[in-house]
Amino acid sequence: MLRRIAALRPPPPQRAAAPVGAMAALYSSKSTSIPQKQQRVRDHAFDGIMEVQKRVRRFHALYSLLLYAAAPTAPSRGGGSGAVSVPFTRLGALARRQLRLAPLDAGRFLLRHAHAFHLFLHPVHRMLHARLTPRAAAALHAEAEAVAAALPSASVIRLRKLLLLAPPHRRLRLEHIHLLRRDLGLPDDFAESVIESNPSLFRLTPDGFVEFLPSPTDPPGLTVAAVERARERHYREHRAPDSGEEDARFAFPIRFPPGFKIGKYFRIAIWKWQRLPYASPYADVSGHDLRSLEAQRRMEKRAVAAVHELLSLTVEKRTTLERLALFREALGVPKKIKEFLLKYQGIFYISTRGNQGKLHTVFLREAYYKGELVEPNEIHEARRKLEELLMISPQKANLDRMFTSMGRGWDELGGGRRGGAELRDELLRDGGGRKKHADTDGADSGEDSGVESLYID
Repeated sequence: MLRRIAALRPPPPQRAAAPVGAMAALYSSKSTSIPQKQQRVRDHAFDGIMEVQKRVRRFHALYSLLLYAAAPTAPSRGGGSGAVSVPFTRLGALARRQLRLAPLDAGRFLLRHAHAFHLFLHPVHRMLHARLTPRAAAALHAEAEAVAAALPSASVIRLRKLLLLAPPHRRLRLEHIHLLRRDLGLPDDFAESVIESNPSLFRLTPDGFVEFLPSPTDPPGLTVAAVERARERHYREHRAPDSGEEDARFAFPIRFPPGFKIGKYFRIAIWKWQRLPYASPYADVSGHDLRSLEAQRRMEKRAVAAVHELLSLTVEKRTTLERLALFREALGVPKKIKEFLLKYQGIFYISTRGNQGKLHTVFLREAYYKGELVEPNEIHEARRKLEELLMISPQKANLDRMFTSMGRGWDELGGGRRGGAELRDELLRDGGGRKKHADTDGADSGEDSGVESLYID
């Protein structure tokens, strides 16, 4: 009976076979394009770097305020001097007003970094003063010397290559370069020491632009990108007889963060993207026709190469997303720069650590290995000295001598008796229970105010 009923049913409609071109289009839609929006995967190695940089930024901010407060009486000299001291009441007021710090944050930071800042009761003014320790001043002086040593050659070449990344006019605003000066390893007075001292290489326009001037003394590889040198070196070292040169001609070093899920079609999309040709970031593409989809893909890859080259020019192969956005139009990067960089998490990494998630730092992944620079330089090594100094625990400092030199300055440090007692108890609790050694009555304060190098073990 069931067979008879099945025989009476009409046959199912036959589906028309898809043409070969349609199947190819369906396959390409799943494999040839990288997803426009991707979720950021954290990399704890880079986030750990930013945890250290949070202290470095706070140190430089307080040190700038210290120099600003001491400017009328003791202007700073090259590299900074640990002998410049200011009353903490003025330093704390400037920190609350300009850095938007809480009332106790400035004093808490100075106490927790006793190897970098020295708090003492002034023997004459009888007020709590703050100044740098000799070790911190030596670290700043070492960085200033490293920047000055790289000034004649390396810094000039980095600035010229940066201007070449802005075709066709090859010029950038001076204020934008000023915000990127520390990342490029330039001195604070680079407008005079680099630009104006080299009139045959740079020209400062009246409207505030820095222009590139061609010179016969330029090295032949000035317009060769760093990724092109890396491709050539990798091809010579790992050349296989069966592998074609076209596989590495336009490829980028890609290393995805741990936990990044790579599917089948995404892997095919990356493979095809690596073989996609593109123009050099130093080439002028202002007259190219961008109406086709293929041309837009090539221009997008060129924008990736431009950001890669800018990060390669920095000293530590990283910069903030806000500073990178200043050069967006020159590099040809889309307006949604964060979403654009998240598409290529194997090349760049965006860290949100620092300033309560409001600060975004872009790293060049290939330049780091396990949180360390693969090719460190002198400026980076000099900055590492300050980072290591700020990471030393306050328990390793001779806090008893510092407490004695502070005397009654606890109340002044905390903005009152209650705030001083809170800071004192907090530091003593973290310092291993040294409360019984703290002399808060000030019986012997001020007699040893010039021994900031003695209370450091």
